[in-house]
Amino acid sequence: MVLSLSCKQGKEPILGDTEFQRKINAEYKGATSPLKDIDRKKFNGLEFFKFDSTYVVMATFERTSDEIPFEMKTTTDRLPVYVKYGIVSFNLKGNEYHLNVYQNQDLIKKEGFENYLFLPFLDNTNGAESYGGGRYIDLKFPDGDELTIDFNKAYNPYCAYNEKYSCPIVPIENYLALKVEAGVKVFKKH
Repeated sequence: MVLSLSCKQGKEPILGDTEFQRKINAEYKGATSPLKDIDRKKFNGLEFFKFDSTYVVMATFERTSDEIPFEMKTTTDRLPVYVKYGIVSFNLKGNEYHLNVYQNQDLIKKEGFENYLFLPFLDNTNGAESYGGGRYIDLKFPDGDELTIDFNKAYNPYCAYNEKYSCPIVPIENYLALKVEAGVKVFKKH
């Protein structure tokens, strides 16, 4: 019998079935976590819907032109400037959907975020199985007119964990009239 000892003994493994789940759990367990201190001390991992490949969709991307920057409402009085960058169209559970994707005009000035797109959405799990204010997905500029949207990577805004954060409010036109049983579930605070 061979025993393997390592420096990591005594540390709990990061929970999660996918790379995305393990990454977000590690982030929330760390020093830059959006969790309140009391919640972080008891944190073992976020709850996720089980990974489901039917929520990985190929979408058609249509770039919108001549859009006027606007101040997006948030959970506080902060009003970040966004522009509607395009529309994604996709089929999910037998129905066609269209969502707006946005670009934060301040964030794109930061290195590494030049091609970042923001996809906030609401669905019929909000308020019960998922956060009531909706969830977000991060995207990158597509190379052409198609991109992949993985709803298994949908995450809660930071204000779902701590009211000190100011989070964009999902525009009502980004409501999906179905249950998106993918991504991060509602957080049960201590």
